Amino acid sequence: MADTEIEITADLVRGLLRDQHPDLAGLAIREVAGGWGNQMWRLGNDLAVRMQHMDPTPELQLKERRWLPVLAPLLPLPVPTPVRFGEPSERFPKHWTVMTWVPGKPLDQSSISRGAHAADTLAGFLRALHVEAPAEAPTATDRGAHPRNCTDGFENILQAVASDDIAPDDIAADVRAVWADAVAAQGWEGPPVWVHGDLHPANVVVSDGTLSGIVDFGDMFAGDPTWDLAAAWVLLPAGTASRFFDMYAYADEAAIRRARGLAAMKSLFLMLMGQNGDRGLRGGKPHWGPAGRAALDRVLKGV
Repeated sequence: MADTEIEITADLVRGLLRDQHPDLAGLAIREVAGGWGNQMWRLGNDLAVRMQHMDPTPELQLKERRWLPVLAPLLPLPVPTPVRFGEPSERFPKHWTVMTWVPGKPLDQSSISRGAHAADTLAGFLRALHVEAPAEAPTATDRGAHPRNCTDGFENILQAVASDDIAPDDIAADVRAVWADAVAAQGWEGPPVWVHGDLHPANVVVSDGTLSGIVDFGDMFAGDPTWDLAAAWVLLPAGTASRFFDMYAYADEAAIRRARGLAAMKSLFLMLMGQNGDRGLRGGKPHWGPAGRAALDRVLKGV
């Protein structure tokens, strides 16, 4: 079995805890469905074990270890905070981290029924997160750039989505028009701010019909906040994007145009992740396809 395909089981997790954190080894362990780069295991009622799985390096976990304790006290929603570190060993040659558990159900397995509340909540969270980052904050290698620098990636994703999902002569033209407008928009001129970087339906949790927590900060970076503002269409129900931007208050017209283009690309990527067969991506989730299509409809309507 290849190193990237090590089978992670409850017995393995318990063995690691006995080796490195024996005071936690007696807690109940339950698998959390849905992980890919990292697998999650619920530990008792209040903790989770984040196991490096398909990620080829520990960079994302180490980033969370370093920066989440700094950011968590500043944020108005619960986020996972590292409490114990697990180091590579003969039993498991990768990193793992014990983190606080964020209660709620992932949005890709639930829905938002209180749209206005969710828009206000997301805006408040991102206002708190999008503060100037220190000089030593991580930078992005595969995201964070102006849309004009991501056009090849956008086209590749668009062309990879099946023709029965995107009709090349109508919807695809509309998507390209949204992208072209984002490419033409003025770029970010402010200082680099903290950006979550990967806000999609599996990385936010919902309780009582509204957003109640944000998870998976492995892609966080310092840069243009527009990459998070795309969540106005990717996460929120139809008709709430305008309220979100009103409550966020710090996005000018150019930022909204860039965010809408990035939302189109992110929606297409969700659709691609939801595909089966040769065109789909490894680790894809079939239920992400409808979520991506619904988000793309919101993007095209601008609501």
